[in-house]
Amino acid sequence: MPQATLDPKWPGGGQEADGSGCYYTGLKDLSKQVSDSPPSVPGVVAVSSEWGLKGVTPSQAVSALRRARKELTRRGWKVTRYEISDHWTVLSVQPPGTDDVVRVEAFPYDRLGVVAYSECARYPSGTPMTEWGDPELPAQQAPAPLRG
Repeated sequence: MPQATLDPKWPGGGQEADGSGCYYTGLKDLSKQVSDSPPSVPGVVAVSSEWGLKGVTPSQAVSALRRARKELTRRGWKVTRYEISDHWTVLSVQPPGTDDVVRVEAFPYDRLGVVAYSECARYPSGTPMTEWGDPELPAQQAPAPLRG
């Protein structure tokens, strides 16, 4: 996709680390779970990254998703969703041994959106924090081939 570029106006969320949806589980923490507003687990966040490319034709998107599905499956990733139609192209995959998800969707008007997210995971102590109390994430960058 030589003419594809990072879409600076992509409406997605960029990068985010959020602990507000990471709740206690298991019998030992049952009393914390049966609350109208259960507390989040300290030191645990879900991480997501979202970005888009412009200049990707529908046929290029379909071809790219087919190649990605083939290569990722060869590497042990699990395909959880794969749809190609006249109006919708989507590939969702999970790396081996995780509940993490990478989803790539082709949108009309030559846009390709990429969303990657992980389930709640513990971050190391001493991690720099934002003013909202979530871990700081490194600056988001375009994929290496687009940084040229």
